[in-house]
Amino acid sequence: MRRYQDRYTRRCDVQDVSCMYDSDGERSSKVPTQAQSIVEGSGGVLVSEFKPVPDVDYLQELLAIQQQGPRSIGFFGTRNMGFMHQELIEILSYAMVITKNHIYTSGASGTNAAVIRGALRAEKPELLTVILPQSLKKQPPESQELLSKVKNVIEKPYNDHLPLLEASRLCNMDIISHVQQVICFAFHDSRLLMETCQEAKNMRKIVTLFYLD
Repeated sequence: MRRYQDRYTRRCDVQDVSCMYDSDGERSSKVPTQAQSIVEGSGGVLVSEFKPVPDVDYLQELLAIQQQGPRSIGFFGTRNMGFMHQELIEILSYAMVITKNHIYTSGASGTNAAVIRGALRAEKPELLTVILPQSLKKQPPESQELLSKVKNVIEKPYNDHLPLLEASRLCNMDIISHVQQVICFAFHDSRLLMETCQEAKNMRKIVTLFYLD
């Protein structure tokens, strides 16, 4: 073993590759990543120099998910997203429902529709609640067809006279009041969704925000 270590040490010295001890106390070769090579050049780069700063908020979210049982989760997001993103959201929604979380969302296309489809696949209708910003008749035909499969749909016909943006803002606040955690899919310039997430944070809700751009 000692002869092997001596040969390994000499090989590191000859090849001019940065060597350092790993967690087991053995020497290991740390090769720079492609990004590091572009920025720093091909010289040896210690990986330890690039340790990310831990994000306390995300750590708290992960701990909360792992240590606590089922919860009420509000899903928000943009209408404008590709098929691949919608598939991923469906899978996430499905996983949340089969693990007995109660999902709250609205009735728009894009994110909301993907959440509804995923939750319906879990075949636990009591764990999905859709809160609409206005009455059902104000929703587009494709949304009405999907919503006809949902057991718990809450309409707000008294908001039919409001612009959709204002009705949606009130609807989002209502959803937040029912949940413990918020999951949102948005672009950086999605003003209403950013406001919704900030309001949820102000109310001490757990907020997980995914940027699509």
